[in-house]
Amino acid sequence: MALAMLVLLSTVSFTVEKHFCGDVLVDVSMFTEVDKCAMEAQELMLKKSCCKDEIDIVQGQDELKTTSFDDLDFNVHKFLAVFAHTYMYGFEHLPKETIPHKDYSPPNLTPDIQVLDQVFLI
Repeated sequence: MALAMLVLLSTVSFTVEKHFCGDVLVDVSMFTEVDKCAMEAQELMLKKSCCKDEIDIVQGQDELKTTSFDDLDFNVHKFLAVFAHTYMYGFEHLPKETIPHKDYSPPNLTPDIQVLDQVFLI
């Protein structure tokens, strides 16, 4: 499961958009367009801009290296064969143990009246 997540996360690409008004970060967005500040509308009329947008692109891996069983070394083939054989045939099947007192029910316990009532002879 961990390896599948690692492959998935290494191949995903995404962009992070940031909108700055002066030196102040106004909005950050990963999946949608960033929200512009109120200064952006005024700047269009004045032709002077103090706002800026930054776009960071995180590129994922495009090509994955796949290896087939035939590409492996002879020593790896030997190890895998021995491991599979040991795993399948290496464990002994133990005989079932018989439990002689399996169906025995214990006797009913009677409560100690002296302890329950806290009455002792001194």
